[in-house]
Amino acid sequence: MNKVVVYKPLPEETINYLRSHAEVTIVDPKQPGALIEALKDADGAIGTGVKMNAETLEGARRIKVLSTVSVGFDAFDIDYLNRRGILLTNTPDALTESTADTAFSLVLLTARRLAELAAFVKAGKWTKKIGEDKFGVDVHHKTLGIVGLGRIGTSVARRASLGFAMNVLYVDQGVNERAEREYGAKKVDLNVLLKESDFVLLQAPLTKETKNLISTAQLKAMKRGAFLINASRGPIVDEPALIEALKDGTIAGAGLDVYAEEPLSVESPLLSMDNVVTLPHIGSATHETRQAMNRNAAENLIGALNGTLNTNIVNPEVLRR
Repeated sequence: MNKVVVYKPLPEETINYLRSHAEVTIVDPKQPGALIEALKDADGAIGTGVKMNAETLEGARRIKVLSTVSVGFDAFDIDYLNRRGILLTNTPDALTESTADTAFSLVLLTARRLAELAAFVKAGKWTKKIGEDKFGVDVHHKTLGIVGLGRIGTSVARRASLGFAMNVLYVDQGVNERAEREYGAKKVDLNVLLKESDFVLLQAPLTKETKNLISTAQLKAMKRGAFLINASRGPIVDEPALIEALKDGTIAGAGLDVYAEEPLSVESPLLSMDNVVTLPHIGSATHETRQAMNRNAAENLIGALNGTLNTNIVNPEVLRR
């Protein structure tokens, strides 16, 4: 029977599923050396939030499959996994709609200043009819530029186009024929997207090419009344450059669910800015979605170990070796 290591808290029903197919060892990755030791005789592992690279995996000579309970895989050294022939799986479909909800919520929160004004009311400051100094801006019929039109980006495009009659621009490596056909999305280069969009939404994966993709020059290319929305990965944005752009009015505001370092430091200037909405990386954080992700990741792991998995594979080149 295969041996698998669980390095993330999982529901009892998911653990029971794994135990029905494999010998399971549960470890706390915060305990020094515990994960590295457990991996030494493991065939597979499931979890998230831990760097999986040569340092962690060098002694894991039997490992064949890693299953991340997430869509993102920037914690994994893909080049190293490929050299070792280790398959990596993820859970892209399970969290698409919930994460798209969060991303588009940030558009609404920033445009209509909802978080700021909710706090205004709770603080007992609503003592008279509000004036124009508290007004937001419309979302409907505006232009949304999406950087990364994959599953989540496409779902956001559907909300924007069909729900809010927004014009959708996008940047992506390929052509998204479905989004163009059904939601009127138009593929443009990044400079055009930045120049023409009222809301710039980042939904790209974190790679060497996308790290600090949005920095001073890109922020200056945006409309002064535009908003930057990041619901993908924090390091895609040069955070000090963003802070300066928000301070000096280069852009109107930002809606953020992710940051360069997480949790966000209590000393971050972002926390004191009224034109910034800060969420605690909750893109997929609903009971239903997390349950689906856990089960999906467990099924990915067992399917890959059994040689029957043909979806949710991050590095399929391993199978072609």
